[in-house]
Amino acid sequence: MPDKHLSSQFDSELSSVSSRVMELGGLVESQIRQAVYSLSEFNAEIANQVLATEVTVNAMEVDIDRELSSIIARRQPTARDLRLLIAISKATANLERVGDEAEKIARMVRSIINSGAPRSLPSLELRVAADMASALLRKALDAFARLDTTAALSILKEDDLIDKEFDGFVRKLITYMMEDPRMISPSLDLLFLAKAVERIGDHAKNIAELIIYIVKGADVRHARMEEIESVVK
Repeated sequence: MPDKHLSSQFDSELSSVSSRVMELGGLVESQIRQAVYSLSEFNAEIANQVLATEVTVNAMEVDIDRELSSIIARRQPTARDLRLLIAISKATANLERVGDEAEKIARMVRSIINSGAPRSLPSLELRVAADMASALLRKALDAFARLDTTAALSILKEDDLIDKEFDGFVRKLITYMMEDPRMISPSLDLLFLAKAVERIGDHAKNIAELIIYIVKGADVRHARMEEIESVVK
């Protein structure tokens, strides 16, 4: 009976910290949406809201890490339970960094607005890529909640699409800069934004890799796609 009680209590603690991670994920998703909206509308007020939310995101990361450290110290988990706690810690760090990228986007949007830079640059393509990255993060969080390795594999493949969007966007910006030197400075601003969007996709990919690590016990961070597919299947 005592063992059962401890196991039940441990499960409750795992559920609690997992819920906190999902809450953090929802918060950074909101940050991304607001950052993209601030870009599409050149809205400094929305950009400021993104910056204000970052304080909450950072505090939540610290709280979750503190809770994880307490669980590990008290329960001394092994095998899959330990992998789960390690993965939750890494997922939390990735989500906090997504918040950092949203903050970068918001700061750059505010800078572009203050500089009076022209709005004729191809920001539409950037918004498309940002929406893709946000959707990928949402899928990664959903897959993490369900520990769905098949969905995780799909996310890893989708990240390549964001990378291709980024490459195409960079080529378009280079064309703008070559045709009109006055576009160099605002184009570099958008390039900075595009890199932030690409990194959001990378963090979603990292979370997907953690799902495979939890379920299969395999570290696939630097593995080829064929090797990852073999592990998942």
